[in-house]
Amino acid sequence: MNYILFDGSYRNQLLPFTFTRPVADIRIGILTIREKWEMLLESTTTTVTEDYLAEKWPLVEMEENVMINAAFLPTTGLLEQIKNLQANQAVFFKEEVVAFYVTEDQEVDFDEYDRRELSVEALFIANTWDIFSKNEQSINEDFELLTHDRTSAPIPSSNNVMNPENIFIEEGASVEFCSLNASSGPIYIGKDAQVMEGSLLRGPLAIAENAVIKMGAKIYGGTTIGPGCKAGGEISNAVLMQNSNKGHDGFLGNSVLGEWCNLGADTNTSNLKNNYAEVRLWSYQDEGFARTGLQFCGLMMGDHSKCGINTMFNTGTVVGVSANIFGAGFPRNFIPSFSWGGSAGTTTYKTQKAFEVAEIVMKRRGVEFTEEDKAILEHVFEETKKWRRD
Repeated sequence: MNYILFDGSYRNQLLPFTFTRPVADIRIGILTIREKWEMLLESTTTTVTEDYLAEKWPLVEMEENVMINAAFLPTTGLLEQIKNLQANQAVFFKEEVVAFYVTEDQEVDFDEYDRRELSVEALFIANTWDIFSKNEQSINEDFELLTHDRTSAPIPSSNNVMNPENIFIEEGASVEFCSLNASSGPIYIGKDAQVMEGSLLRGPLAIAENAVIKMGAKIYGGTTIGPGCKAGGEISNAVLMQNSNKGHDGFLGNSVLGEWCNLGADTNTSNLKNNYAEVRLWSYQDEGFARTGLQFCGLMMGDHSKCGINTMFNTGTVVGVSANIFGAGFPRNFIPSFSWGGSAGTTTYKTQKAFEVAEIVMKRRGVEFTEEDKAILEHVFEETKKWRRD
């Protein structure tokens, strides 16, 4: 069977992260959604996504296909229901299609399908804040998936450890003179990760391959430090997707950073309003501020965005793609893509300059800034023009 992950109706509610990737390539827990599905399906997947992303993430269609809504994270029960799909059958969660069987070139009309309700509890991401608020549960599930019937590398004796049976260290990781407290959830440390001395870590926590935890970092549960990321200071219930840096002192809480982001030294995010009121967050879907139902919500920052030293982000701030923020005071709590400036106002960050920076930043990690990457960012620049103030 050929499995295809499609973006689904939640895609626009997951912007700015889905400006630059399909829903399937959002990281939540230890793995991306695609990596989870591929491990459980024991199969590669391709993608139905926006046209401008399709060259980088192409679709491969075969004679028989099962389409899976990438906003839904796999579980054993959901996997079984999907693998049992036959011709003209579909699984729905309320009015949202979860998965359906389709043959090559078939025109899909769900009125003609045998609609089956999702028979198991579903974990899915419908909004940006779900990425951090459901991250703890996803870490727990990924930890079981990745470590089942495997043995951790030895935990070096220099560390202060609680619940060592709930800690898994992959080959090549370096962890010395740290505090590892897995009494509230597992701690996963990926291949060739480096956890420097004096770090205080509480589970559930995921530190992916080649990530670096700086000396004296304080990282609380529900946090994912993605592949190639650098993390320091104080971090609580945050997701750094990949190759992003929060390497210095300052607080990051209840937040999500995309790829190739950088927070300057002593950057701080507020995750709680002074009046303890519900946080509202910019919604690209509604083009206004949406109710989150959350009391704690910090920063959502799209790919390639950066901020200077001592930047202060207000509760519930959304930063788009490739923005550059600096200066004193609190910037607006919605900063459009390709903005340059801060609390005193912003101008347009020209694509030529942004691309020069992206190329330099990515080259430092041995990654090429390709023509595909450039075309994607050019599309985002045009699509987000209406929100910028020149």
